[in-house]
Amino acid sequence: MNRTVCVSFCGVVTALCTALMFFTGLIPVGTYAFPAMAGALMIVIVVEMGTAWAWPVYAASSILSYLIAGDREASLLFILFFGYYPILKAVIERHKKGFVSYLLKFIVFNAAMIAEYFISITVLSVPQESFYLFGVNLAVVFLAAGNLVFAVYDFGISSLVVAYYRRLHPSVSRLFRMK
Repeated sequence: MNRTVCVSFCGVVTALCTALMFFTGLIPVGTYAFPAMAGALMIVIVVEMGTAWAWPVYAASSILSYLIAGDREASLLFILFFGYYPILKAVIERHKKGFVSYLLKFIVFNAAMIAEYFISITVLSVPQESFYLFGVNLAVVFLAAGNLVFAVYDFGISSLVVAYYRRLHPSVSRLFRMK
């Protein structure tokens, strides 16, 4: 595989991730959608070049999204979960099967969301009282609902990988074979 093509391709994916994260400042509804879409771009790197190339793309995209994205919460979500999850998913599913795989993925998700909650309160200065409504801690309710959404997201990422491999992989892999 031509190393120059790989580096260029990784640069393009990094730029696309950064552009999607930039849109979070322009389109407020994209706080959750754009980080998830930017992270899904990592699928291409994982399938075509492997996880060794995907981790630096994630690191560069994370740094650039932190510097450029207008929505700090979206940037934090990308850095703490959506950016690396497709890469980690490939690693987990390669080494663990069945229940252990799902358990590890849910542990990672919950740890990332709990970290995001505490970082939001301490670093982003989100008032902790804003997570309470009529004495109910909404953070716990959101985490429970988030686990259901994560199960759908995990299935969606798996479906994207299959669709990418069937439809786009033959064309993209030809680019890497060109000399």
